[in-house]
Amino acid sequence: MAAEKAALGEILRPIKGRLRLAVAAQAVSAVAGVVPFIAIAELGRVLLDNEPDRNSDAWTITAIGAGALLVRLIFLLASGAISHFADNELQLHIRRSLVDRLGRVPLGWFSARNSGSVKKAVQDDVDAMHHMIAHSVLDMTAATVVPVTSLAYLFWVDWQMTLVTIAPLVIGLGLYSITMAGMASHLPEYDKAMERINGSAVEFVQGIAVVKTFGQTRRAHQQFGAAADDFSSFFLNWVRSTLNSKAAAEIVLSPIAVLVAVLTGGALFVTNGWIAAVDLLPFALLGIGLTAPVLALFYASYELRFAKGAAERVSEILATEELPVSDAPRTPSGNHVSYKDVHFSYDGKKEAVAGVDLELVPGTVTALVGPSGSGKSTLATLLPRFGDVTGGSITIGGVDIRELALEDLYSRVAFVFQDVKLTQDTVAENIRMARPDADLSEVQAAARAACVHDVIEALPRGYDSVIGEDARLSGGQAQRVSIARALLADTPIIVLDEAAAFADPQSEAKVQDALSELTRGKIVLLIAHRLSTVVDADVIAVLDDGKIVERGTHSELVARGGRFARMWHAHEKTAQWQPHQPTLITTVSAAPVGGNS
Repeated sequence: MAAEKAALGEILRPIKGRLRLAVAAQAVSAVAGVVPFIAIAELGRVLLDNEPDRNSDAWTITAIGAGALLVRLIFLLASGAISHFADNELQLHIRRSLVDRLGRVPLGWFSARNSGSVKKAVQDDVDAMHHMIAHSVLDMTAATVVPVTSLAYLFWVDWQMTLVTIAPLVIGLGLYSITMAGMASHLPEYDKAMERINGSAVEFVQGIAVVKTFGQTRRAHQQFGAAADDFSSFFLNWVRSTLNSKAAAEIVLSPIAVLVAVLTGGALFVTNGWIAAVDLLPFALLGIGLTAPVLALFYASYELRFAKGAAERVSEILATEELPVSDAPRTPSGNHVSYKDVHFSYDGKKEAVAGVDLELVPGTVTALVGPSGSGKSTLATLLPRFGDVTGGSITIGGVDIRELALEDLYSRVAFVFQDVKLTQDTVAENIRMARPDADLSEVQAAARAACVHDVIEALPRGYDSVIGEDARLSGGQAQRVSIARALLADTPIIVLDEAAAFADPQSEAKVQDALSELTRGKIVLLIAHRLSTVVDADVIAVLDDGKIVERGTHSELVARGGRFARMWHAHEKTAQWQPHQPTLITTVSAAPVGGNS
């Protein structure tokens, strides 16, 4: 709880001054809001008295009540405006800070988290703080000031009758404390449940194309449905656990319950001569208004608990360690890639890569093969700095990649994924993402080289068609758009995660043609999942348990009769029952596409 409070305080630092001003304005408004009710009570007492100057007093009290209403309106509008403007500025500041930080964290950070958790922090958690800043803080101020002001006046009228009036309030507060304690104990579980259902929903939508391609729609829908059912069961059990105490609290704190207490106690006090009958009027008017602010206080404090948790999650992202950048970046001489005694661990305990040495020569394809979990994907993603090595070094042109400016590194290394990521923008802008200054003719040239120009031209608005709106692309077509993006970047080093693996059969040949164009003359590091795709690779490195256990050409490794040979023979037996799977990379010996190689 202390950590959550500290995180919230740090998040609110930029607007604390304006927030205090809004609270002060709300406090004045709350006091002014009670004054008309006091005026009515006093007016009744004056008019029921037989004092000779009661008419003058009545008009004075009426004027005070009317003036208080005007003051309340002015300060209420002021507090709302100040808090909303402060909230808008804070939301902009937080979201910009989050996007800025997410743009500088290691790319591997995203691989370790589902998109639902990131979306929850950037969208839902920021929204939770909006309700606290723009509404809950002001509601809590009013809910505190109104009862205090009312009780101060009632104690002035008659302290004993005031104690009778607040008896339901004390009992209701006790019952609500029990309710809030029960709710608070389940908040961490609630946050996790929301994160799970958010992740399931986002990933179900994002993965629907792949799901449909493999005929797994029903299974994917069942997984999302299961997450939704689990959340529903948890939430219902949570509500049921606090239902009795909450219902009892709301009954005791209802205006009717307070009025019954006032009338019962008042009848006793009047009949015993402890209080004048006219003096019951303030308690009947203000007493029933004591409970509504208290209920608002509990609801606002409930939102405050959410906001504290949200602030902690946002703070965790803002505190995420950034990818270190050299203060004095160096420029490589050439693009030769060298892995030297490379080690890497995700958790600081078990090594995913352990002592790897590997040379990537311009104009060659190096394929990484091995069983799942052998470290091939980790080894490949270390080159574009999805994470930094924990031992050894990776150099480009003799310079450690950690000493390169990130812009220089990404201008030299491109990563083509299996899972295509296209943004909801025009097709042209998706391709141009690699080079924002590229003109349309260059974008079209890249699309032609990627065998996707005709597909784009056939869209309703051609290159101006928007992904997800009027640009509906198949898996293979989307993959070719991503390859066009990489072609436009024209980086000398390509890290390729077997990009045709998810392409539909009709598109696979065209994807392979596009990949051949992309990799011509480049350094290619290929993560191989199907052995048939790397038969023509210049070097095949076989990994197991984070180490390279064999390396050589396909023919050399098969002749050697080692681990790769056993994998190949097992693959051949499987391939007898499957359609022919052509090689992904056929040649890299021709001249490079651009001048950066």
